Amino acid sequence: QVQLVESGGGLVQAGGSLRLSCAASGRTFSRHAMGWFRQAPGKERYFVAAISRSADSTHYADSVKGRFTISRDNAKNTVYLQMNSLKPEDTAVYYCAAGFQPISTADGYLYWGQGTQVTVSS
Repeated sequence: QVQLVESGGGLVQAGGSLRLSCAASGRTFSRHAMGWFRQAPGKERYFVAAISRSADSTHYADSVKGRFTISRDNAKNTVYLQMNSLKPEDTAVYYCAAGFQPISTADGYLYWGQGTQVTVSS
């Protein structure tokens, strides 16, 4: 069992930056790939980024490539999402998730956090 808690969301102006964190409980964090997803009101949950267990592989949605960076610190049981050049369309609730492969489909993840709100004003 892995429990995930996101933090770092907030209100930011377009062009600004935020760094989200996701802290995991338990001693199995390093055995899991991690992903970030986001969901805007009235929309489905979409893939944002994923990272492999050892951080040797990362994947991004086309909409965030070059602006967002996913990273992890296995010693701290934490995964991060650095978000730069934010746009109003990035506004959503951001969720972190743990699974066995760094894939882009939500069904492939076993554990989910409660989400953190990111709002980008124009």
